[in-house]
Amino acid sequence: MKLVSSGLAALLCISVVGCTTPNSFTVATTQKLVQLERNKSDLKTKAFTLASGDKIAYLEGGNLTGEPLLLIHGFGGNKDNFTRIADKLEDYHIIIPDLLGFGDSSKPMDADYRVDAQAKRLHELLQAKGLDSAVHVGGNSMGGGISVAYAAMYPKKVKSVWLLDSGGFWSTGLHEGYEDFTPDNNPLVVKTKEEYYNLYNLVMFKPPYIPKTVKAVFAQENIANRELHKKILEQIVEDNVEERAKVLAKNNIPTLIVWGEEDMVLKPETAKLMKQLIPNAQVVMMPKVGHVPMVEAVKDTANDYKKFRAGLKGK
Repeated sequence: MKLVSSGLAALLCISVVGCTTPNSFTVATTQKLVQLERNKSDLKTKAFTLASGDKIAYLEGGNLTGEPLLLIHGFGGNKDNFTRIADKLEDYHIIIPDLLGFGDSSKPMDADYRVDAQAKRLHELLQAKGLDSAVHVGGNSMGGGISVAYAAMYPKKVKSVWLLDSGGFWSTGLHEGYEDFTPDNNPLVVKTKEEYYNLYNLVMFKPPYIPKTVKAVFAQENIANRELHKKILEQIVEDNVEERAKVLAKNNIPTLIVWGEEDMVLKPETAKLMKQLIPNAQVVMMPKVGHVPMVEAVKDTANDYKKFRAGLKGK
């Protein structure tokens, strides 16, 4: 089955090479490629309606009898940021949502997009599924900050936290050259395909190959949500989770901090600050890896996490 899927994926890639303006065919082809990756990781697409009436789309898979693992994407991303690594995390009951404002979830302009609000929505989802009583939480970038907020609000229900190049720890500052950026001219908020292509190369040290036609479709989605993304960015850059991180330490919640040493979005020194705030945390620094280890270094990132989880057994 894997060989068939890989061959079909290659054929689909070849069929759209050379066409970098999204149209109905390239959009449909991209959707097929994304679905192939989900199928490979045995992930099913589902949706949940919050009490607010907003929809949360999510992927569910893995070992449905295993302990639940909630994985939270970063700013500008979506649930498929964790699709490939999900294939390596077969022992866990995986839940990967599109945060409100991203992916296939609702995108209200007037919503609260700060980390506490997002964490409460995710808790509502897990409660509805009966998975909130003993959950492991992991997140990348903005999703890391939301993971910290979630654990701080529900410390007795969180069994561990996995933070991949986490946002929300702003005391270390931004990379040189980013200090004067505003949401309107920030490279994370794109307005052209070319800016999206540059962003793709910015967030990863060695980006995996994706046909330009597929990247063009992804770019189109980000460009269409530019105004909402600007508003969300304004909220999250002022939302510091450092005090909430101390709650993790106080409750002795096992924490794994992972950081790509070539991260050009958030300073790798941030990992040291996080270790100071959460002294019991384990820290893994990944050489030749950028801001999204679970995309760029799938196998190593998964192995580090599984080793961390194995160390929790019996505790």
